[in-house]
Amino acid sequence: MISAEVWLLFVGYTVPMVFSPGPGNTVLATAGGRFGIRGSLPFWLGFEGANVALCLVYGLGLGRVLHDRPELHQVLRWGSVAYLLYLAWGFFRSSATPGGAREEPARLGFGDGLLVVALNPKIHSMIVVMFSQFLDPARAMLPQTALLTAAFLVVCVVCHFPWLYGGKLILGRFRSERAMRIQGWTFGTCMLLVAAYVAFV
Repeated sequence: MISAEVWLLFVGYTVPMVFSPGPGNTVLATAGGRFGIRGSLPFWLGFEGANVALCLVYGLGLGRVLHDRPELHQVLRWGSVAYLLYLAWGFFRSSATPGGAREEPARLGFGDGLLVVALNPKIHSMIVVMFSQFLDPARAMLPQTALLTAAFLVVCVVCHFPWLYGGKLILGRFRSERAMRIQGWTFGTCMLLVAAYVAFV
C-alpha cells in the first residue's frame, strides 16, 4: 500500500496545483456566477469525470504517448485556445444583444466539462507529473492507480467547489439586465485572457 509519507507528499503537491488559478478554475467560477451551482452541475460532473479518465489513462501507462510525442502537447494547447475563444464569443454575443431580446448563453453541459479538461495542457501535465512521482514501479499498477485516482478526485471536488460557489456567491448577486451585460463582457474577457495565457505562456 501507499505509505503515509507518500500521501502527505501527494496532498502537498495536488492541493496547490488543483486549487491554483488556471483555465479550468476560471471556467468553473464563470459557470457558477452565470448558472449557479445547480445549473453548473452537469458541467462540473463532466469536468471531474474527465479528470478521473485522464488519471486512469496516465496511471496505467498510456501517458507515455504524450511524453514521447511532444507535438501532441501543442495540439492540446491550440485546441484549448480555440475552445476558450468559442466560450468568450458566446459571452460577448449574449451581452451585445439589445434589450429584451438578450440571449442567455447556453448552459455548459457534461460534454463541455469533458472538453475543458481534455484540452487543458495544465491538467495533462499535472497528472503526468503526479503519477511519475507517486507510482511505485515495483508494485502493481492497477491498485496504485485506483487509489491515487480516487484521492485525486477527492482533492478536485474539495478544491473546485470553492471556485464554483465563489462565482455564484459573488457574481450571482447581480442579475439586472445591465449587470448581466457587464458579466457577459467580464466573463468573455476572462476567457480571452485565459486563452492568451494558454497560447503564450
